[in-house]
Amino acid sequence: MSKMKLVFRPAEDKGFVEQLTRRNMAAYYARLGIDWDCSLFDKNWNEFESYELAVNGCAVGVLRLSHDDRAYYIRDLQLEQAWQRQGLGSQAIGYAAEVARRSGIRLLRLRVFSMNPATALYERLGFRICKTEGGTHSMERELY
Repeated sequence: MSKMKLVFRPAEDKGFVEQLTRRNMAAYYARLGIDWDCSLFDKNWNEFESYELAVNGCAVGVLRLSHDDRAYYIRDLQLEQAWQRQGLGSQAIGYAAEVARRSGIRLLRLRVFSMNPATALYERLGFRICKTEGGTHSMERELY
């Protein structure tokens, strides 16, 4: 199978991003008793760098980043269910690492629900668990 061409472009469709995130996170939120916070999403929409993942011109996911002087943070990585387990998540992590490197930052961090199978992907890509608290792993990876 030939490798599909994944394009990262600025995310402009807030509705798509919010609905994809809510749909993908619904089971985790329900299990942990977390309610979706629309006002927090709105605040973060304006603060995070949001990228749409597109294949053949169609949006299939989203990558949301923020940073401080020490690290870049993967705030959100969501893929439409039909596009999961096809290497797009790994490519998105690689893209986040490049964004960080270009800005001179050599540390990538993220938080993931400890029950989320994506934890295995992050570990495979060199992230290590630094702390587990409240059902969430804090993970980081140094960039070289």
